[in-house]
Amino acid sequence: MNMKQRLDDLLAAGVENGHVPGVVAAMVDKDGLTYIGSAGERTIGTGDIMTTDTVGPIASMTKAITGAAVMQLVEQGHLDLDAPAETYCAELRTPRVLESFDDAGQPILRDARSQVTLRNLLTHTSGYAYDFTDRNLDKWFEATGAPRASTHRLASLNTPLMFDPGTKWHYGIGIDWAGIVLERVTKSKLGDYFTEHLLEPLGMVDTGFTCTPNMLERKAALHLRTPDSSFMSFQMPLAENSEFDSGGGGLFSTMSDYTRFMRMILNDGELEGTRVLAAETVAQMATNQMGDIRVTETISPNPIFSSNFDFYPGIAKSWGLTFLINEEPLPNGCPAGALTWAGAFNSYFWIDKTTGIAGCYLSQVLPFFDAGTSGHFFDFQNAVYTS
Repeated sequence: MNMKQRLDDLLAAGVENGHVPGVVAAMVDKDGLTYIGSAGERTIGTGDIMTTDTVGPIASMTKAITGAAVMQLVEQGHLDLDAPAETYCAELRTPRVLESFDDAGQPILRDARSQVTLRNLLTHTSGYAYDFTDRNLDKWFEATGAPRASTHRLASLNTPLMFDPGTKWHYGIGIDWAGIVLERVTKSKLGDYFTEHLLEPLGMVDTGFTCTPNMLERKAALHLRTPDSSFMSFQMPLAENSEFDSGGGGLFSTMSDYTRFMRMILNDGELEGTRVLAAETVAQMATNQMGDIRVTETISPNPIFSSNFDFYPGIAKSWGLTFLINEEPLPNGCPAGALTWAGAFNSYFWIDKTTGIAGCYLSQVLPFFDAGTSGHFFDFQNAVYTS
């Protein structure tokens, strides 16, 4: 059985076995697509089949693109990774750390012992968290009534830190703040900067913070895993009145578009004759940027939105700019140094610069790291290396 048939069968089996309602997956090398396939439905029960040009929110897969944009400005000398972030963004001045809560349930805060740097923001070592990755931050939102991320208000980013910058890794909103830093320095909206400096040069015609009418015609619904292990579809309201472009998770895209970004990384900053990053910059992005700190399991206080997650358990993991990096080879044969991350709706990618291949898996399922859907992605990755 050839690779295409094997991967097509794997995708179809994932739908048939209830792991995912619909999926698109692809493999690329430096020169282009080596595999693309789809299975299932865009909206379960409708007969609207999942096609390889299906559009969906890619959530935190946005982070890698934001990282690339920020690193363009670092290359040009407009940003310094180790300067205090308040140099560029006044809202990041005098950060405070959430210590605990008093007997009345009100938060107790203290001044942070160090300033947040841009490197901290890009590597999730700033102290910022998400309400779905930190129980204390979730409790802080409840106690203060502050707007949450779902409001798409800039004030939703004005949260306390959960620890002093540079002391540990914790998944959070730091890359949203990095996007705000970029806006302050360039005096342009993040989406406009992306379009001019990354999306158009890379030929990513179906990617943006909003959907064109043509993209909406191909957009998949979201699906929630129900207690009986089936799926219920729903539509997430479009953030048309958002106060900011979310560099941490706001983009819509397609498989063909995102794999073009991945190929640029495989090609050390260049795609089809167009260079958007220096090779030295991509090398820096693809190496550990947080010293001896290591990525740890994330425990979610909101199991409807996200399960607990730990990529490649038992494998030492660091963080680059802005990817998870496995510091050891994976059991499936993927070598050390691959670049991985995901989006909240169970979309995943990895970029293996050592072997010269990359893979991407797009679905639209909650909670994040759903056992069936995430397991199906890892089956896809395993199949690539064991064929």
